[in-house]
Amino acid sequence: MNSARLVRTAVAAVLAATLLTACSSDGDNDAVPREWIRKTYTATGGDWLDPDSTPSEVAQSIHSKRASADRASGDSMEFLRYGDDMVTVSPHRSGSLIEIEDYRNGYRRHQQHLTSWPNPDSDSFRGGGPGEGK
Repeated sequence: MNSARLVRTAVAAVLAATLLTACSSDGDNDAVPREWIRKTYTATGGDWLDPDSTPSEVAQSIHSKRASADRASGDSMEFLRYGDDMVTVSPHRSGSLIEIEDYRNGYRRHQQHLTSWPNPDSDSFRGGGPGEGK
């Protein structure tokens, strides 16, 4: 009887691990493709760098990997919205700097370029997280 309990425990552990992997942020269709960005671009502290491409090219590459909910541009920068996060791609020397941040913070920093995006401080804003705004 102990072996049956051991088998059930092992099966439950495998199922739990599979569910956790499937629910990770990179598996969400509306989440920033963080792992892909980490693997594709050069880390510079908390941000990433593409030394050769324009912000428009980098933003298109990220959007092609996982489609953003919305996209905007201004002052040579590109903005991609993913649920409650956003990606900002800005010029950096000869290439582009990629920043991932919380939508609310990013919106506050760049709201002059995000005129068609919902204001996260408005009553009508519904974030992107599970159960958010319900």
